[in-house]
Parts: sequence; C-alpha cells; structure tokens
Amino acid sequence: MAAEVDQEAPTASWNRMELLQLADAVAREKSIERETVIAAMEEAIQKAARSKYGHENDIRAEIDPKNGEIRIFRCLEVVESVENEPTQITLKEASSHNPDAQVGDILAEPLPPVDFGRIAAQTAKQVIVQKVREAERERQYEEYKDRIGEIANGLVKRVDYGNVIVDLGRAEAIVRRDDLLPRESFRQGDRIRAYIYDVRRELRGPQIFLSRTHPQFMIQLFKQEVPELYDGIIEIKAVARDPGSRAKIAALSNDTSIDPVGACVGMRGSRVQAVVNELQGEKIDIIQWSPDAATFIVNALAPAEVAKVVLDEEAKRIEVVVPDDQLSLAIGRRGQHVRLASQLTGWDIDILTEKEESERRQEEFKQRTQLFVSTLDVDEFLAQLLVTEGFSTVEDIAFVPEDELGSIEGLDEGVAGELRKRALQYLEARNAEFEATRKKLGVHDDVAAIEGLTPEMLVILGEKNVKTLDDLADLAGDELLDLLPDAGLTADDANAIIMKARAHWFPEGEGPGEGADAKGPEGAA
Repeated sequence: MAAEVDQEAPTASWNRMELLQLADAVAREKSIERETVIAAMEEAIQKAARSKYGHENDIRAEIDPKNGEIRIFRCLEVVESVENEPTQITLKEASSHNPDAQVGDILAEPLPPVDFGRIAAQTAKQVIVQKVREAERERQYEEYKDRIGEIANGLVKRVDYGNVIVDLGRAEAIVRRDDLLPRESFRQGDRIRAYIYDVRRELRGPQIFLSRTHPQFMIQLFKQEVPELYDGIIEIKAVARDPGSRAKIAALSNDTSIDPVGACVGMRGSRVQAVVNELQGEKIDIIQWSPDAATFIVNALAPAEVAKVVLDEEAKRIEVVVPDDQLSLAIGRRGQHVRLASQLTGWDIDILTEKEESERRQEEFKQRTQLFVSTLDVDEFLAQLLVTEGFSTVEDIAFVPEDELGSIEGLDEGVAGELRKRALQYLEARNAEFEATRKKLGVHDDVAAIEGLTPEMLVILGEKNVKTLDDLADLAGDELLDLLPDAGLTADDANAIIMKARAHWFPEGEGPGEGADAKGPEGAA
C-alpha cells in the first residue's frame, strides 16, 4: 500500500503539449508504442533529477499521458527507526503529512521541477534515445521472429564484402554471400526477394537472415504462383537444389482430378517460368511424388530410362540399371542429375549400365559356381544348376528342406540328400577350424556362448582384440556393426548381442531396463 501526500507536486515549466507531440512523433516514426516513449522520457527526467538531488535518493518522475504534466517526487519508506535517511522516514514524521500512514507504506514527497542544464539535458537525451532504440529492436524481433518461413521484399541498402544488407522498411536484414545465387550481384537501390530463415537476438539488435539458395525459398515462390499449392490441394513433398543451376521438386496432388506436375508448370510453362526468372534461370524439374520408393526414384531420374532397380531398404540404397546409351543422361553433367535425385529421394543411388550389370552377374555366377565345385566336390554342371536355382552359399544348401532340394529338376532324393550331407560336413569342418583359431586368439568361452555370434564372427572379433565379455560390452551397437561389416547383422541384432554381453554387469534377476540401447552400463557410450 502506498500513502501519498495530498499536496500537488509542482509542475515543470515545459510546454506540455509539445512534449506529448514529440512522444507521438517518435512512436509513429519508430513504430513503437506511445507509452514506451513516455516511459523513456520519465526515466530520463528521473536520471536528471537524481543528478541534482543526489543519486542516493529514490527519485521518481511521472508524465501525465493526457496533458503532459510532469511530477517529480522522492519515495520514502515509512519505518519505526531510520537507518537510511535518503530513502526512509519515521512513522511519526510521516503521520504529519498523512495521518493514515503505516509502517511499510511508501510516502511520495513532491520535489520542485528540475531546471535542466546542458549536461543534464544531454544525459536525458541519451537515455531517451537508448530506450527508444531498445524498444524498436524488441519490436523488430517480435515482428520478424513470427515471419520465419516467409518471403521478404526489400531494397538493397548496401553491399559489404559480398554480403547484401537489405532494408525491409521496418527493419534491416542481411543476405550472406553463401545465401546468394552464384554469379548474382546486387547494387544499392536494387529490389530483392529472399526467404527469412532465421531471426536472432543479438547485442547490436535483432539479426534477420535471408536466403535465396534455401530449398524453402523455391517452395514459397511456387506457392505465390500456384493457387492449388496455397490452398493445399497440391503439396511439395521434397526439394533438391543446386542453387543457380538446377533443381528438382516432387509434387503430390490430394485431388485425383488434378495433375500436380501440370499445375506447377502452368499454361505454356507460365508458372514455372516465373519462378525460373526469379532464380536467375535455374532449371527446374517437376516430378510426381510416390510413396513407393522405386517408383519415386525412377521418376526422379527422368528423362533417363530405367531398365531395372534393386532396393536395399535397410541401407536405404538402390541400384539402378539403365540402357548403355542412357548412362550419361542418368548421371548428368558432373553427376548433378543423380546427385539431385539422391537428395530428393533420400536414397543412395548407384547407376549401372545393362552391360555392367550383365558382366557383374556373370562374375557372381562364376564365383558361386566355383564355390560349390570346391566345397561340395560336384561337377561344374551341377554347381551351375544350384546357382541357377538361387542358391548362393553353402548354408543355403545345408539348411534347405530336403524335399525342396529334391524337387529341383535334374536332382533326385539321393543326390539332394548327399548334397545336404556334404554341405553340413563342410560347415562342421570350417566351424571346427574357426573354433581352434578362436581359442588360439584368446577369445573367452563366455563370449563364444553368446547367442547370435557365429564362429567366424568370433575369429574376426579376436583379430580385432575383442576377446572378453567386457571388451564386447564396452562397444556400442554401431561399433559392433563396423567390426563385422559382412556378417549380415542388423542394428537390433548388434544391440541385442551387446546387451547379452552386459548381463554380468547387473545383479541376477535385474537388467539394464526395457528398451535400453547398447550405449554403456549407465546408458552412456
């Protein structure tokens, strides 16, 4: 509760209306609230008054926002006994001014108006300028932080070391050299359009960062040209850009009656051409997005023809086979076409010609045939028959059902049984060799007992100095995959093996917890 003196404070002899007119003019010019300007003026008057009456006093100033009247007063706290005379007053003395005063109240003691000297006026001006600048910066930050993701239009104010400073009207922004298109140059007074991708608070004021190379800049340009995009009938699902040179966008229509590619291209290419002109002639390929990865990738490689694709979904890698005369078209100049297609789809793309793929398949056929000849002691004709039927390893033959093996044309049950027997004998002999090597390397038996690790894997781990349960348990899942790149393990398999190795770290019946990943005994790498 504040107990105020009834006596009216003396009024400064300034032209009150001029003061309010000045506040209104500054507020309009800087696009900030009038109350903020008046508060800055009040603080300036307070600072000047403290210089006159002493900085140890708690001086306050108020400007009436209606008539411009200035009141200056000193605030005193009502106490039983005074310890700090400039800011406290006894209850007895306060009661003489206000009979209702109580301990803890704040008494406002009027002070005569301040006659500003040259130094005080200069100080007051600096305070007002500083406060108005801070308010202007805060207004800019609050306005533009919500505009991230929009296109801004402005005039080039100046160019500093390749960075373009842009006047947006109510704020200043920067387009760094890396965010400009190659061979693009601007001069003072040029108009510029760019994408607002970041707004940061910094000591020198809010920094607004613009870009003309950002993939989203292209999307926003298309939204301005294509009403169906703005309305949500068509979506742009992905963009890949080589700024200033070429770009690919993948579009999807939520209305089966509307062709997304045609809508983005426009009548006689008018819509896409408007975007191309803004991007200094950057060529744009518009393709139809598909949830099927193979179809999407084939679309992304157009106009190159694709003969066949082979997907490795786990590694997100795809092998694309194209006719021999389509190789250069599929790869593009300096690999640009396939690189953009890879960025657009999120898949690693390997491109082979039909000739290269045929040669590779022949080599694989030859290697697998030789494998069966040497390991199963069969003639080349039988080995080729097995490869033709899809068998690629000795394990395939050892563990295939005997009736399935016997159903192959040219094989009877007796031959099928003998093949399985020889395959099993080979694997047993090989595993025995691996077991002997594992022991020679010093890989502990408790490591060999972990389910999921084959004798061959144990030998590889031993050669890489992973020999004890603690050695294995200290690994992360991805580290185990790096040690065993050809073992055919998945990330889940690797994590499961490591968690089994860590079991001895925990009391019996307890574990690291459900869903814990293989990163360390306390969940850390």
